[in-house]
Amino acid sequence: MNPYQLALLKVHGTAIFFGLSGVFGVLIESSSDVLVLGRAMIAFACISLFFLWKKQPLTALSFKEKCSQLISGSLLALHWVSFYLGVKIGGVAVGTLGFASFPAFVALFEMIAFKEKLHFREYILLMAISVGLILITPEFHFGNQATQGLLWGVFSAASYAVLAVLNRRNATKLSGIESSWWQYVAVILVLLPFSATSLPSVSAMDWVWIGFIGLFCTTFAYTLYVSSLSVINARTAAMIISLEPVYAIIVAWIWFGDVPTLSMVIGGALIIGSVAWANLKK
Repeated sequence: MNPYQLALLKVHGTAIFFGLSGVFGVLIESSSDVLVLGRAMIAFACISLFFLWKKQPLTALSFKEKCSQLISGSLLALHWVSFYLGVKIGGVAVGTLGFASFPAFVALFEMIAFKEKLHFREYILLMAISVGLILITPEFHFGNQATQGLLWGVFSAASYAVLAVLNRRNATKLSGIESSWWQYVAVILVLLPFSATSLPSVSAMDWVWIGFIGLFCTTFAYTLYVSSLSVINARTAAMIISLEPVYAIIVAWIWFGDVPTLSMVIGGALIIGSVAWANLKK
């Protein structure tokens, strides 16, 4: 296997692990906020151990830069909690496809934040994702659980898009792994007051799944992704990462017997296809 093929395999591995985080989220009986707190604590511990092993000190930050990282981490907490609410309430397919709409929100928020004009590509992306979301909506009323799950998934997409735009606006001297460390600190600080009392009641099996999410679906997946970027470009990587819902739906189909409906398949194909096409055209 040559370096390029290995890099492609790493990015597909990243997409699979990202997809599995939603699948394991369904298996975990603990609430979404407790799950996210556990995930952040484990990821924080892994990165801290890495820094100690490498004897790598953290880059010194100003008070303003620390505040910026903590705000980003708070948005990450909001994104993760809403994402897991989406998959827990609506199912893996609905929740992950709702989140897959985030590039549309990025285009809209960048237009507002940076006064950038939308190009033809972005208009097509917005229309395709809108039609896709309509097709995967089970029923158009809030009493339907799957519809609630989809809305949480879309909200997680919007919060992640705000995070992405904020990270672009507040670009720092930090490496990706250092930025992640600070953001995990923020997630822990935000959720501890609400979720700490529930940690002792988390079952052993839940800790196994949370540990898997924190270690493999967060720390290891990020490591795979970053190492692949030394060989392939970010555009190719983004196209492959957009397959995350596909892998999640396939695993949920095999594991839980969750067979997606025809309209869900068509809607999902529209969303994922439009995201891949938009990345290809960049």
